[in-house]
Amino acid sequence: MSLSIVILAAGKGTRMRSDLPKVLQPLAHKPLLGYVIDASMSFNPNQLVVVYGYGGELVKKTFPSTHIQWAEQKEQLGTGHAVQQAIPFIKDEGSTLILYGDVPLIDQETIQRLIKKGQKNLAVLTYSKEDPKGYGRIVRKDDRIQKIVEEKDCDASQKNIKEINTGIMCAPNHLLKNWLGRLKNQNAQKEYYLTDIVGLSIEDNIEVLSESADNEVSITGINSKSELATMERNYQLMTAKQLMEQGVTIIDPSRIDVRGEVTAGQDVTIDVGCIFEGKVHLGNHVKIAAYSHIKDSTIGDHTSIEPYSHIVESSIGEHCRIGPFARLRPGTKLQNQVHIGNFVEIKNSEVNNETNINHLSYVGDSLVGKSVNIGAGTITCNYDGANKHPTTIEDDVFIGSNTALVAPIKIGKGATIAAGSTITKDAPPGDLTVSRSKQTSISGWTKPTKK
Repeated sequence: MSLSIVILAAGKGTRMRSDLPKVLQPLAHKPLLGYVIDASMSFNPNQLVVVYGYGGELVKKTFPSTHIQWAEQKEQLGTGHAVQQAIPFIKDEGSTLILYGDVPLIDQETIQRLIKKGQKNLAVLTYSKEDPKGYGRIVRKDDRIQKIVEEKDCDASQKNIKEINTGIMCAPNHLLKNWLGRLKNQNAQKEYYLTDIVGLSIEDNIEVLSESADNEVSITGINSKSELATMERNYQLMTAKQLMEQGVTIIDPSRIDVRGEVTAGQDVTIDVGCIFEGKVHLGNHVKIAAYSHIKDSTIGDHTSIEPYSHIVESSIGEHCRIGPFARLRPGTKLQNQVHIGNFVEIKNSEVNNETNINHLSYVGDSLVGKSVNIGAGTITCNYDGANKHPTTIEDDVFIGSNTALVAPIKIGKGATIAAGSTITKDAPPGDLTVSRSKQTSISGWTKPTKK
């Protein structure tokens, strides 16, 4: 059967106190609306309509997918009015699922059950909440739904009802169109409530079915920065649980942030305070130490990332040791058994097997061979103020501490560069190359005094 999905995303979100529209507020670095769109696409809808309003052009620009049809709600006259804006896009046959752009973590299995019930009847998603304040109440008689009463219109007895309306519902298109056309705004807010279609369904002798949500997080909307922070932690705990179910050891699930997708092999350990962004793959027996930040990178088997390391758009081989306090920038490719030590920065470079860059060095735009040792304080001078230039260091090279390699340059296989050298010409294979000025001591020199 044909399925249409309407996502209501027109609200400004005044309580956010932000110029950014509410549905674009980030949850794990992804806009709230992005979660709802992705979930919607998993149901393979025939139409996906997003009702937009505040900040509409930015919202549309953020989601340029050709699968989305956009309906503008120029005036904020209630949820019923918002769905009315999508009606021109909805066919008479099939059914329509109504979702919300600020309810990001919907449970797909629950929604699938709701869709099934909404093929012939109005089906609403409910949840029993200990503190239902602020939510519309589900009013039943003989266990059948009679109506939904908004919080501000509840009488004293209705306010004690714990079963709440989530706002998410599904209905046959021909019935939904009819009900939307009969909505009135005779309520405290003078708005057209979508929930009033429940009463219209009863009036038409069509039973209202319900589906109960399995957990509160899946039906929770975000209206403030405080609620956004709470949802962020809920999301991170859910993600950590998924990783642990795959066998990952997470030292403290309350102190991990996944802002993208992490896949992991067996016997992976992640210590506290680590951040993962984009797509990250961790091989078997990988250890990520505390407060490391990894983005869009691959870490090979048996590799250890020491504390406070920062890795972006890099590929790291097997049996490597990185950090602590190492920085791997985009374009870094490390082969196997490479050691990158503390305060070492690598950018757009390939480093081959068994090479050590132990501390306080910068290697950029370089090809580094096998079994190379690069001493402390070594830098590749790859930028001349206008252009970048390459450095090639062949196998078995030893580079002494505090060396400057002025690119473009090539250090031949087995060469040794003496500590403190500034190398501006290619160094021949196997030789010791020294480039220093003569050491001079000046007698009788006195230190300057403070004025």
